[in-house]
Amino acid sequence: MADLPPKKVGLISCSGEEMPEGTISRLAVRKVMETMQKGKTATICLPLFLAGGEGDRAFARAYPTIAIDGCEKRCAARGTERYSGKPAAGIVVSALSPHAREELGTARRLSACGRDMVMATATAMSQLVDRLLESSHETENRPRENSEMAAAGISGMNQEEK
Repeated sequence: MADLPPKKVGLISCSGEEMPEGTISRLAVRKVMETMQKGKTATICLPLFLAGGEGDRAFARAYPTIAIDGCEKRCAARGTERYSGKPAAGIVVSALSPHAREELGTARRLSACGRDMVMATATAMSQLVDRLLESSHETENRPRENSEMAAAGISGMNQEEK
């Protein structure tokens, strides 16, 4: 198995380049990695992961991951589950967003609403990272559903952890 860093959370983002929610998910991951949770997270490249990237798959098997999906197709979550196990948590931008897709801008140029959703998604993701790192004593990387969070497009934390 590859050498893996201790106490990190993997972030696996949507690669949907044709919709603003995919752009939002990728920009939110960068914001979390570069400013909000610097040194506590690692990105997992979804296309490489799906193509057989053993390093990324090994990381996702050994560490908690958060799937950040743009839409209900949940490609990041499904790919992670198929090749490494269920993500510890997940965010679906389209479910988290109170805005219609048209209000978010385009995949290449987000509107003010779209930029606000980058921050909202990054904030939700950062909170999940904190909770996962706090509960890193658990041995399984299994999600626990919370109906309120799931309704808001976030999954993986139980009531006590809210």
